[in-house]
Amino acid sequence: MAFNMKLWQVSGKQLTEIEQATLDDEKRLEEWVVRDPSVIGIDVLLIGQQVTTDFGGRIDLLAMDADANLLVLELKRNRTPRDVVAQTLDYASWLKNLSYQDIEEIAEAYLQGKTLEDAFSDHFGVSLPDTVNTSQRMIVLASALDDSSERIIQYLSQEYDVPINAIFFNFFRSGTNEIVGRAWLMDPEVVQERAQSKKRAPWSGYYFVNVGEGGETRNWDDCRKYGFLAAGQGTWYSRKLRILKAGDMVFAYMKDLGYVGYGRITQTATMIRDFVVKKENQKLLDLPLKAKEMGKNSDNPELSEWVVGVEWIKTFPREQAKTFKGVFANQNIVCKLRQPETVDFLKREFGVA
Repeated sequence: MAFNMKLWQVSGKQLTEIEQATLDDEKRLEEWVVRDPSVIGIDVLLIGQQVTTDFGGRIDLLAMDADANLLVLELKRNRTPRDVVAQTLDYASWLKNLSYQDIEEIAEAYLQGKTLEDAFSDHFGVSLPDTVNTSQRMIVLASALDDSSERIIQYLSQEYDVPINAIFFNFFRSGTNEIVGRAWLMDPEVVQERAQSKKRAPWSGYYFVNVGEGGETRNWDDCRKYGFLAAGQGTWYSRKLRILKAGDMVFAYMKDLGYVGYGRITQTATMIRDFVVKKENQKLLDLPLKAKEMGKNSDNPELSEWVVGVEWIKTFPREQAKTFKGVFANQNIVCKLRQPETVDFLKREFGVA
C-alpha cells in the first residue's frame, strides 16, 4: 500500500486533523530541492539541473554524494509507474559511462564558475576522491506515490539490490499556511548498503570515526586525555555513534588533516551529562575541558553531545595527523572502513599487528 501521512494541529488537549491537499505543481518540489538540497534528508551536492542525456531525455536534478557517486533525482510528475521507473533507470545507465571530464562539464555549467573540485571540497570538507562515479543511485521525488510505483521500486531494491528509492513530499493546508511533510519509502542507508554490498571491498573490521573538532563543543585534546569520542548538536550526527559497541576497533579522523587515533570502544553512546571517565571516576563535564561548551544542550537528547568511551592504543596530536593522497575520508560520523589502501596505511602508521 502506498505511503499515507497524516498531520494534526495540537491545541491544548485537542487534536485537529490538518487537511491534506494536492500540490498544484510538482515543479515546486524541484525548486525546493534546488534551494535547499538538505530537505531530502541525505547530504548531497547538486551538480546539474535538467541535464540532457545522449538519449534525448532530461534528468531533473543530478547530485553527487560524499563518495563522489552520482544520484538521479527524478520527479514523478504525472507519468505512469512504468514510465517514471524506466526513465530513471535509463538515466542511471547513461551516467554509468560518463567520464570525469563529462561530469566536470555538467557540474561547471551548473555551478556557474566554480570548479567541481572546489565545490566538492567546500561542501563535504574533504578533497574530491581520485575515482568518481563508481556507482549510481536513483531517487524518485513525488507528492504522492501509487501502489504500483511503490511495489516496483521496492521489488527492484529488495530483490535485485538496485539502488533505487522514493521520497514523498506530502502537502497540507491549514488556513493560509502550507505545510510539507517528507518521508522515505525505504531507509536510504539500508538501500545503499544493500546495493553496494556486492561491489565494495569487504569490511576490514575497523570503524572510521570522524572527530568533528570545531568551535567550543569538541576538542581532540580532550578526547585523547579522557578517552572518548563525541558527536552531537543534532540527532543526524549523534545517532551514528550508537552503532559502536564495546570491543569495536576504531580509527579517528580529523577533517582536512588525517587520522589521529586508534583505539577500542569501552563504553557505548550516552548523553554527555551521564558520561563518567572511569580513570578519573568523575563525570566528563566535571573535568577541565578545552571545549568549554561541551555541556551545551546537555539535557536535550536530540541536541546534546553524545559520547562513547575509547581505550586509546595509539594517538597523535593534530599536527602529526597521518594521511596520503586518496586516503579514505567521509562526512559521516561513523562508517565501516573498507578501502584496502587506507587500511594498510593505518596499520603501518599506528603499529597494528
